[in-house]
Amino acid sequence: MKQLSALTAGLIGQPMFKLLAKVKDLEKAGQQIFHFEIGDTDFRAHQHIIDATKAALDNDQTHYVNSMGIAELREAVCDYTKETLGFKPELDQVLIMPANAIIDFVMRCVANRRDEVIYPDPGFSTYIAVTNYTGIRKIGFPLKEENDFCVRSEEIAKRITDKTRLIIINSPHNPTGSVMNKDEIKKVAQLAKENDLYLLSDEIYSRVIYDKTHYSPSFIDKCLERTIILNGFAKGYSMPGWRLGYAIGPKEIIKKMGILFQTIYSCTPPFIQYGGLGALKGDQETINLRIRQFKILRDLIVKKLNEIPGVSCLSPAGAYYVFPNIRGTGMSSNDFADFVLEKAGVALLPGSCFGQHGEGYVRLCFTRSPEIIEAACERMKGILEVKLNEVGLN
Repeated sequence: MKQLSALTAGLIGQPMFKLLAKVKDLEKAGQQIFHFEIGDTDFRAHQHIIDATKAALDNDQTHYVNSMGIAELREAVCDYTKETLGFKPELDQVLIMPANAIIDFVMRCVANRRDEVIYPDPGFSTYIAVTNYTGIRKIGFPLKEENDFCVRSEEIAKRITDKTRLIIINSPHNPTGSVMNKDEIKKVAQLAKENDLYLLSDEIYSRVIYDKTHYSPSFIDKCLERTIILNGFAKGYSMPGWRLGYAIGPKEIIKKMGILFQTIYSCTPPFIQYGGLGALKGDQETINLRIRQFKILRDLIVKKLNEIPGVSCLSPAGAYYVFPNIRGTGMSSNDFADFVLEKAGVALLPGSCFGQHGEGYVRLCFTRSPEIIEAACERMKGILEVKLNEVGLN
């Protein structure tokens, strides 16, 4: 029988979508499921974004366009970057493409098989998935609960070798919601400079921040030398289905990524890009209002989770996930996720999906209605009280 390639043998995909497919089948069978597994919100995109997308379709913006992205959107990204980060990149530093794919493209453009990429553990599953199929070595540095899951630059420094090509940081962070301070950002940027490494700053949640301020390492080099920013529209603007993002980086890597994107995708659909333009050019107060709503939901779920026996939960400073510690239940992350899905109809992700240091935790996306949060937490509380009483842990 013909064999498939060794490259595809390493593909593992994303655990949240695998679980989503499973729970959709359960729902078809008639089971009620509370969805906390997928990094999406129950909120619609703002109407002006939808209107901009519809208008682009009505104006026949359905043909091929520049593979790098339409000029209007790239210019808007430059202006937005100037407004939020304090510098204005040049147009050929900007590439429009799906945000998740930027992780793959950056790794393949800067690292070869057996080279090393340093990333946070726990960390977003695509960091793991890309290294797994490309043969690039993944080197995780731990984020610890006792440090509020914040990056410690010394943990990165001691993992740098002559094989290291890229450091990845993610702030606000998925799955823990931690936010890096300016001092640690600067230290990591300095490590990248001293060791002549690329630095991928995953800033997809930069608009979703509650108690702190977002800092980017791009303030060091303005993305001209080694820093590559990953950002997009799915999270801050509630536009996950648009699959729209952008990279800002040194011209030579953006050019190479653009050729790779052109080879695989040709271009991002123009009507999708006009939706992004509408988001950046529209009323930004709508986003601020939504973030205030997210903060209320965050406070509610943290309170409710801390009432569940065997569970303790820090309050995240950004993003829209909580990452509660479930070790007090006596269950592994996988066992806990399976248990609450089966007994309570609550779909959440095991922390082990995000790396070895995620074991003992689970991730929940909390951008749901207050009623859903309260009902799901009450169900989990009820079944865990019974279980822990049975085994003498409560």
